[in-house]
Amino acid sequence: MTDMNPSFFGRLSIAFGTFFGILGNSAFAGRVQRLREAPDAPEAPIKTPAPAAAPVAPVAPATPAPSPLKEASPVAALQLLGLLQRDARFIDFVEEDIANYSDADIGAAARLVHDGCRAVLREHFTIKPVRSEAEGSRITLQDGFDASAVRLTGNVVGKPPFNGSISHRGWKVEATRLPKLAETHDASIVAPAEVEL
Repeated sequence: MTDMNPSFFGRLSIAFGTFFGILGNSAFAGRVQRLREAPDAPEAPIKTPAPAAAPVAPVAPATPAPSPLKEASPVAALQLLGLLQRDARFIDFVEEDIANYSDADIGAAARLVHDGCRAVLREHFTIKPVRSEAEGSRITLQDGFDASAVRLTGNVVGKPPFNGSISHRGWKVEATRLPKLAETHDASIVAPAEVEL
């Protein structure tokens, strides 16, 4: 069945096809003219076969609409934040005003937070470098490289191939092992209040 409300690009394709059809076929031009004069009237059936239409110039393919953005569920992020708080006191550390502490005190606290964060990441994720080469290595990126996995920095001009040095190997998560949550679990409470009795 024909779409009675075609998209913009669909209408553009129809317009080009109609334009060339009118130029090459007088009977078709007459039908279009009758349609324009009475747009709401149903088109009368044509009893005589129409001559073959003139060849239509190819129309450039319509650019596909960008895929809609997916809305991320906050539950997994909240769960990870809760794990970092539980094992590393991450939120406590970040929310603390450290202006009045000495560098030695901050360093000691940062070491505890670092150890806890590292333990959480290693327990719940398998993380590998995006690039296997050592940082500082010279590489060549050919045409078609994965731009989501490699970000170009510095003087980016022209087209691939690009030659450069790896300043950061990047990280990718190969596996995730977050605990399953009960239906009634409120993930927005990343650390419950503590009341000492």
